[in-house]
Amino acid sequence: MVLRPGGVSRPVRHRTVEEVWYFLGGRGEVWIGGKTTDVTEGSTVVIPTGAPFQFRTLGDEPLRLLCVTSPPWPGDDEAEFVTEQAWQAPSP
Repeated sequence: MVLRPGGVSRPVRHRTVEEVWYFLGGRGEVWIGGKTTDVTEGSTVVIPTGAPFQFRTLGDEPLRLLCVTSPPWPGDDEAEFVTEQAWQAPSP
């Protein structure tokens, strides 16, 4: 995944999958279930099934990361939007 400089994701939770993210470049923050973690190249985060999460880019470079889901991504209905959020997300 790539999030542009200044980008903020919409807050979601996953119904059945867990995700592991490994950051390839850029700088940002990830909010998972009420806790915020700073991330940079080489950081890893685990997003548990059902936990609300959101992420954003800090600085002038895109935030780049690899994402692995377990079990495999089941389809378009997996992610559900949540109202709880750390940062103001863009409108859909």
